[in-house]
Amino acid sequence: MNRKLPRAATQPEGDWDDRDDLDRTYRRDAPWLKASLRRWFGPRIEADAEDLVQEAYLRLAQARPAQIAEPRALLTRVAANLAKDLLRRRAVRAQHAQRVHGEAKDPQIAASALDILLAKEAILSLPEAYLEVFVLRRFHGLTYEEIATRCGLTVKGVEWRLARAVEHALAAQAGLSGRSDT
Repeated sequence: MNRKLPRAATQPEGDWDDRDDLDRTYRRDAPWLKASLRRWFGPRIEADAEDLVQEAYLRLAQARPAQIAEPRALLTRVAANLAKDLLRRRAVRAQHAQRVHGEAKDPQIAASALDILLAKEAILSLPEAYLEVFVLRRFHGLTYEEIATRCGLTVKGVEWRLARAVEHALAAQAGLSGRSDT
């Protein structure tokens, strides 16, 4: 069953009947263009080669055929520029991710910006009685005895409040992130 699509479905607004129509150009040159992109840019664009070729043809479809002396050369230039833009965007994203995660070499050490934000929100949600003990211990490095003296508590009271603060912060962080693995 060889049904032909209506001309409007396969032809862009430009008058592609004057030369090879866009459909024949695509069928003839797309495999070559995809192979060329893979050869020029290697595995860095392997998964995106087909999308880059299609985007190049979309851009070609917007041009008037009378303005294009060499469609294959134009496609080559457009596809190469699209590939370069893709690689440039990836590099910028990678640099940004590296800044966000810090300079730590071990991914286990580098916390994501979202995790840091969630931890801050969880700490700030602590009840005031727990918050003071938690901050003095975790951020100021005071001993239990120093905290007890400063807050007028017993050492056992400090231990109890600190334990509750940690439980509360972990539960709040899990709630904020949508996780249930506490």
